[in-house]
Amino acid sequence: MQLAIATLLVGSAAAFAPAPMAKTSSAMNGFTAADLPGALAPMGFFDPLGFAEKADEKTLKRYREAEVTHGRVAMLAAVGFLVGEAVEGS
Repeated sequence: MQLAIATLLVGSAAAFAPAPMAKTSSAMNGFTAADLPGALAPMGFFDPLGFAEKADEKTLKRYREAEVTHGRVAMLAAVGFLVGEAVEGS
């Protein structure tokens, strides 16, 4: 029992440890879209419409920020729809 509790505590503490970051410099190495967070191993960088081909680093970061913002608004809209249905009733 004590081993199980200790294992759970160590596992939960590891979840909040900072992730190791590779020290790279965009000035030295050049910026690529594959360097952005979210490019995962099976697919790599996914850009089916080719928006990242002609975009620079600033534009790609602005696209990423807009994507996250729109996702958050969509999640709030879905929650608002569910709350409205629960309150109003059909």
